Amino acid sequence: MRRFVGGDAYCCDMRGMLGFLILFLLSKKSMHGQELADEIAKRKGEKPSPGTIYPALKSLREMGFISSEEKEGKTIVYSLTERGKNALRIAKRRFIRTFLGVFP
Repeated sequence: MRRFVGGDAYCCDMRGMLGFLILFLLSKKSMHGQELADEIAKRKGEKPSPGTIYPALKSLREMGFISSEEKEGKTIVYSLTERGKNALRIAKRRFIRTFLGVFP
């Protein structure tokens, strides 16, 4: 359990959702790591550290779900691959099946 930033309420740890969220965000547009971290912060209210996001990106790349391309010096832009699109489609179905009915 983790305490919400700036609050007293406790919440389950959402780190297990990071790969799913990265795939979802990259399905909208290609992004670099900092852009992804900023988008995740908008949704979670907490920005993932480089030590959290870059290992997740590496893992997704090794599984063939995303590709990376170096742009403008050292900036690496990540994109969803066809395999990643398929994985996201399956993950969405599983997410819906798991959480359908949780909210009225």
